Amino acid sequence: MGKERDTMRSLAELKKQQVRLRLHSYLVDEIDALAKKFSLNRTDIIEEAIRSYISAQKEDMIYKDIETSFKELKDSEFAILEELIDELENS
Repeated sequence: MGKERDTMRSLAELKKQQVRLRLHSYLVDEIDALAKKFSLNRTDIIEEAIRSYISAQKEDMIYKDIETSFKELKDSEFAILEELIDELENS
């Protein structure tokens, strides 16, 4: 799960850092069930969940930026058309 993405990272970036967190026991139970099913450990499951979340957030930001850009382009096109109409009406 996600190991292929690690090959694009530098060795310094791959250094592990311990992070302590508290989770609801039902989440730990679900993580443990997945870990057992896929022969992984909790860290692998949690890392993949975080990677997926970060990836989804970045993707969402990109789509929002694209949407904003298109809206700005559309608005500017209307402004240009209004200017041309004004010019034609005044000439």
